[in-house]
Amino acid sequence: MARYVTRIPSPKSPENAFAYMADLCNFAQWDPGVKKAVQVQGDVPGLGSEFDVTVKGPGRDLTLRYRITEFNAPYELLAVAKSSVFTSIDRITVVPTSTGCTVTYNAELRMNGLLSIADPGLRLVFHRIGDRAARGLRGALS
Repeated sequence: MARYVTRIPSPKSPENAFAYMADLCNFAQWDPGVKKAVQVQGDVPGLGSEFDVTVKGPGRDLTLRYRITEFNAPYELLAVAKSSVFTSIDRITVVPTSTGCTVTYNAELRMNGLLSIADPGLRLVFHRIGDRAARGLRGALS
């Protein structure tokens, strides 16, 4: 399993930061690995809403269907996507501070089935991808 965690202080209110993060369509604004994201289920982000997130892949793009499986506004949500190759689990937590909030993005990527043997190599790549996304998220939340 590959894991990436970043904590980003933001001057935004917890409500505004959470609303921004809960709308997975915004991924394309801050994560350079995301080409586009579209909500395909539900009218607004919330429990059970789904998003198709298209990421740049080696050789071809890959579209993942993320489903929000936990939603506790304005504090925490869990979004999960599963493909034939891997499972992505993204937990977003927002904690109020005296100057706004801190957003924690905790992403796990697990190769499925026999492909799990490739997890050690995935960890190296996932860390570089996470660093680029964290830089974009820092800018989006400032």
